[in-house]
Amino acid sequence: MKRRRGPNALGLAVRAGAGGCLVAAIAVPLLRKRLRIPAPVTIAATASGPLALAVLQKRSRTRDVALFAMQMWAFAVVHELPYDDPEKLRRRLHTSYPIASDRLIGFGKLPNARLQRAIARLPFARALDRVLTWAHWLWFFEPYMVLVWILVRDHNRFPRAARQMAAVFDLGCVGYWLVPTAPPWWTAENGHAGEEKVRRIMVEVGEPTWGRAWETMYKALGGNPWAAMPSLHFATSVMGAVSLSETGRASGAIGWTYAGTLGFALVYLGEHYVTDLVAGGLLVALVRHGDPLAEPAVQAINRGLQRLERMASQ
Repeated sequence: MKRRRGPNALGLAVRAGAGGCLVAAIAVPLLRKRLRIPAPVTIAATASGPLALAVLQKRSRTRDVALFAMQMWAFAVVHELPYDDPEKLRRRLHTSYPIASDRLIGFGKLPNARLQRAIARLPFARALDRVLTWAHWLWFFEPYMVLVWILVRDHNRFPRAARQMAAVFDLGCVGYWLVPTAPPWWTAENGHAGEEKVRRIMVEVGEPTWGRAWETMYKALGGNPWAAMPSLHFATSVMGAVSLSETGRASGAIGWTYAGTLGFALVYLGEHYVTDLVAGGLLVALVRHGDPLAEPAVQAINRGLQRLERMASQ
C-alpha cells in the first residue's frame, strides 16, 4: 500500500511566513498609533502584503484584483503616516515654492485666485461650483472604475495598467514624504499667500450637501492635508486616460475629458496649484517611459515570487 506523503516542511514554512506577512500588513497599520509602532516598521509590514498575497494565491483575475487592492491599502497607509506627527511634519512643510511658481504661470497672480474671482461673477457660478466639486469627488472612484473597465474589456491589459497606476500612486507618495507641500487653500487660510484669497469651494459645497455626515466624511478622506505635490488626483486621472486610450477611441475620449475637467476643477476649487498638476503630468510620463526600463526588475521579482508560490503549494 502506497504511503501518503506528509506535508512538506518547507512549503508549510513559506505559507506560514506569507500568511504572517499578510496579517501584519493589515494589523500593523491599524495598531500603529495605539502601540506607537515606528513608521519604518509600519511601511515594511504594509509593503509585504501584496508580495505575501502573490505567494499564497495562484495567478488569476481575482488575484490580480486583490493584489491591486492590497497595493492601494499600502498607499493609503503610507501616505498618511507623515501626518501621524503633525508638528514634526509642519517643521518640514513647504509653502513658498509653489506660490512663486504659480505666480509666474499666472503673470503675477495665483491662477486659483484668478479663476475664483472670474467665475464668481458668472450667473451660474454656484451651479458650476457643485458640478466641479462632484467631478472632484468622483475621483475617489475613477481610477478603480478605469481598471474595472479594462479588466472587463480586455483582461490581458489589466496587469500592466494596474502596475502603472500603482506606480503613479507609489512614486507620488515618495514625493509626499520628501517634499511635504501645503495646498493653496491651506496656504491662504494660514496667511502665506499675502492678500490673495483662495477659497476651499469643496467645503462650501460639501457642508450643505452632506449635512451632519460631512464632518465624518471630511476626516475620513483627509488623512494628510499636506500631501499636495505632485497632484495624484490629476496624475492618476491622466494615467487612467492613457490606459483607456489603449482600449478604444471612445473610452479614451471619456478618460481625457474627465482628466481635463478634473485638472480645471482642482485649480478652481483651491485644492492644487497648477505646479502640482504639471508635476503630476511629468510623473505619468516618467512611469510610462520608465516602464520598459523597469521590466527586467519586475520580471525578476515575479520569478522569485513564482518560486515561492511553488514552494508554498507543495
